[in-house]
Amino acid sequence: MNTPLLSVEGLSKRFGGLQALSDVTFAVNTGEIVGLIGPNGAGKSTLFSTLVGLHRPSAGKVALNGRDVTGLRPHVIAANGLTKTFQNVSLFAGSSVLDNVLIGGLVHSRVASARGFAMDCLKRVGISDIAQRSAGSLSFPERARVEVARALCTRPKVLLLDEVMAALNTAEMDEVIGLIRDLRKDGLTVVIVEHHMRAIMSVCDRIFVLNFGQLIADGPPAHIARHPEVVEAYLGREHDV
Repeated sequence: MNTPLLSVEGLSKRFGGLQALSDVTFAVNTGEIVGLIGPNGAGKSTLFSTLVGLHRPSAGKVALNGRDVTGLRPHVIAANGLTKTFQNVSLFAGSSVLDNVLIGGLVHSRVASARGFAMDCLKRVGISDIAQRSAGSLSFPERARVEVARALCTRPKVLLLDEVMAALNTAEMDEVIGLIRDLRKDGLTVVIVEHHMRAIMSVCDRIFVLNFGQLIADGPPAHIARHPEVVEAYLGREHDV
């Protein structure tokens, strides 16, 4: 039996009296596109932050390609191939787009070689033409693509995308969906947090559902869309796939 690329076992996270994650267990295989959905406050962003080392878990284990990375520092986890984008994109506004992206490459390379790969990442997400623009001048869709390019510059095996389609119109969303599919063709494994159900249902092989910090469902989109607990907790009875 093949080892999952990303394996999470009994992951819990408590902030004082708040149990943000409770005994979360799942696995993601190489080449999958997996969605993570749930109501606001369900623990989705906390899960992503715990996976990449921004929060230390209270209990449980995270393994990447069979290696235990639980509790390692974020740059070490990124160097091992697990990285995330940030829901609230934060760029160095006074620096160029290219310089913002090459920062991701510094987990593996010195500045000179990181710069060349950063340009490749900008080409990959379709914005190489704005490489020299100031990051402070970008529109929201452009900022979101810069964030994806910066994550790609860390050379991930597993990329966690945290609401990269927020505030996009339908055409922009379709472009991002196409990009995610292309990244899978490049050999990347992707886990997506997203509230746009049309996007999640169309692009994901499987979907995990969190509610109050607990994983309540795991399955293909058609199964999730009709799962009684998921409908009750998140999708609503009028949801139509």
